[in-house]
Amino acid sequence: MATVDLVMPKMGESIMEATILKWHKQPGDHVKMDETVLEIATDKVDTEVPSTVEGTLEQVLYNVNDVVPVGTVIARIKTNVEDGSEEIEHEPGPKEHELAASEEHLSQSTSNFKSFNKPAASQSSNGTGRFYSPLVLNIAASEGVSMAELENIPGTGNEGRVTKKDILQYVSQRKSGVRSRESRVISTRSPEPAYESEGFETHDTQLTTYTGNVEIIEMDRMRKLIAEHMVRSKQTSAHVTSFTEADVTNIVLWREKVKKEFEKRENTKITFTPLFIEAIVRCIKKFPLINSSVEGDRIVIRKDINVGMATALPNGNLIVPIIKNADQLNLVGLTKQVNALADNARNGRLRPDDTQGGTFTLTNVGTFGSLMGTPIINQPQVAILAVGAIKKRPVVIETPHGDSIAIRQMMYLSLSYDHRIIDGSLGATFLTAVAHELENFNVDRDF
Repeated sequence: MATVDLVMPKMGESIMEATILKWHKQPGDHVKMDETVLEIATDKVDTEVPSTVEGTLEQVLYNVNDVVPVGTVIARIKTNVEDGSEEIEHEPGPKEHELAASEEHLSQSTSNFKSFNKPAASQSSNGTGRFYSPLVLNIAASEGVSMAELENIPGTGNEGRVTKKDILQYVSQRKSGVRSRESRVISTRSPEPAYESEGFETHDTQLTTYTGNVEIIEMDRMRKLIAEHMVRSKQTSAHVTSFTEADVTNIVLWREKVKKEFEKRENTKITFTPLFIEAIVRCIKKFPLINSSVEGDRIVIRKDINVGMATALPNGNLIVPIIKNADQLNLVGLTKQVNALADNARNGRLRPDDTQGGTFTLTNVGTFGSLMGTPIINQPQVAILAVGAIKKRPVVIETPHGDSIAIRQMMYLSLSYDHRIIDGSLGATFLTAVAHELENFNVDRDF
């Protein structure tokens, strides 16, 4: 009988390792082709690893919570093929195609602002091929640390990788002109957890005294990554937020009129989210600078319009699945994409590629009753739009017979944008344009 290695799959060009969350199969269990063997997690999304062959799980090489580099053998499966026979071949299953598809997309959420942040450029000039995470390269670029200096910084991360803590310590010591003994021997320390190697700085363990009745809760992996991502965004972009309000009475009335027929015909419910995305896409086409990113002193305008929608998970965490090429979808297409991605997110079925490549983000803070918010930009994007709860309010409206007061369905909108390249005039104009699109919604339209 032949033994086949199951390896940690590659799930994106910037993803170098993954954490094992759960083994669905144990040694001795029978596995079918494409049957889930284990669950893994990256800094993007949790996903499943399927079996590449049918057979018996012979050996598990790593435990839950182990951080494993991409391409490493994680388990061995014994098949019914005799040793010495032809090499085992199989057609990649659907889950393998999903994992492989994500390799074609760079992880934009960890893009840097210097051209040497690209993975190919992280190879040192002397050919050592040392890997640096995008966050480390980002800090190096902002602090003026050359590649030659990076190569001489001892790394405490997995396989000697330079972590955020390492480079910040180096920068601090360089500014003070002192290189402590600790920095010279730091390479002898044991590897740090994967969270730190991906950019989240863990606190040193120390005894802290708390007064009163308190409960201590350790952050889970996703919450640590969200925290690091949010802090890094505030450190990177000059955040400005503009506000406006929109009369969305026409949208509310139209949706109420068509929702039963829509669900019957399309077998899915229509929410307000695809209607908001439709308006956003139209305005992005008018103001393409909103759909851009910053790399050093260059502005990269994205021709693809990939809209992310912030989605709350049952455990309280947040994830942003991406609607790719949203400008090429009609309202029915947008609705089906929104519902499928939201359902997959809440049930842990998102693929790594589903959270990559976003160029603009929508967050619905009104879902939980909030009137408005000041959202944090989802790097490397330059703008994020928040929509608040829709509330009935008395407002002044213009009629052919003069002004009057009427009860209307009103909603606040807020746009946070990167003031490095988007000034108040453009930010406010884009936001007003979105409100105008929503207010002039055609109640007689079909879907």
